[in-house]
Amino acid sequence: MSTNDFGTPAFNASNVDLTTADPRDVICALEASSNDYNGQLGARISALFVIMIVSTFTTFFPVVAKRVPRLRIPLYGNTDSEILLSVYLFARYFGAGVIVATAFIHLLDPAYNEIGPQTCVGMTGGWAKYSWCPAIVLTSVMMIFLLDFGAERYVEVKYGAQSEQDIQTAVTGFDDAPGNDDAHHTQGSLHLHRNSVVNRYEKRFDEEIASTDAAAREQSFRQQIAAFLILEFGVIFHSVIIGLNLGVVGSEFGTLYVVIVFHQSFEGLGIGARMSVIPFKPQSWLPWILCAAYGLTTPISIAIGLGLRTTYNSGSFTANVVSGVLDSMSAGILLYTGLVELLARDFLFNPLRTKDNKRLTFMLFCVFLGAGLMALLGKWA
Repeated sequence: MSTNDFGTPAFNASNVDLTTADPRDVICALEASSNDYNGQLGARISALFVIMIVSTFTTFFPVVAKRVPRLRIPLYGNTDSEILLSVYLFARYFGAGVIVATAFIHLLDPAYNEIGPQTCVGMTGGWAKYSWCPAIVLTSVMMIFLLDFGAERYVEVKYGAQSEQDIQTAVTGFDDAPGNDDAHHTQGSLHLHRNSVVNRYEKRFDEEIASTDAAAREQSFRQQIAAFLILEFGVIFHSVIIGLNLGVVGSEFGTLYVVIVFHQSFEGLGIGARMSVIPFKPQSWLPWILCAAYGLTTPISIAIGLGLRTTYNSGSFTANVVSGVLDSMSAGILLYTGLVELLARDFLFNPLRTKDNKRLTFMLFCVFLGAGLMALLGKWA
């Protein structure tokens, strides 16, 4: 009698007594379906190019709208083209809603279906001793928080302290650093000579403020690019799994094809919209490279899936472990990024947030529309 990896008699799915069979064996047999590739190679190859074009276009649109002079859209303040501004705001906040819904519906739920307590993986060995799916999500959230905080603190220490000292020196005309007794002695009579001090250091003040502005911009850039790279890292993980599955899926290919086109387009809007607000230098190629990286990830994964179309089994134990762990990690990344970096910072902690109630309502509507439509797509994929 053959045995399985755990030393027990191998489970025969064609001859089983469900009243005595181990539930784990039944579930594992049901999940471990063989490769169900059913041809349609031409349609699958077309999916590669269609998804590449559509997702790349939607990712590039917000970036182009902000960087091309004729289309340049000021986010705060008036613009001659309210239509362009509305389109840009729609892309940005619709994309934010998409990112949040992706975390819950397209990553967290599949992760439970792959390594959750009621799955073959979740009922096997060490996987059965703890609920690993939420644990991995929690670990991912806390690690991203640490990375985000560490990056922000590093930039703050490197640039912030210098900026504060520059401003103080420019205003007072003295270096009030600790241990500078002359500065402390002189500061007591500063108000008596306010006008003369300000006049004397007016030019120096302007120079220091310009330097401080540059440091502040550099600080903002480094913080935003760190947060964005974390976001794209999580989304790309998800895109790899989507592409592999689309390359080998069987009878559901037609439905999945259409759904993934919309799915990748919506995510692309979110990625591009977030990148468009990062203050890249005009000559920087980095935003274009990052946009292209997202647009190419799923097509490349589809190509890999097609190469493995006769051997890859997405329902195998190993495939479920890999997909479940990656989906859980990505869910944690997108949960943190979507709720903290996108919603909280834009709507709760943004000092430049518009005071126009009509525009705010439109922005919130876009967020909920993006989340709602992405949640609806979860019915099929």
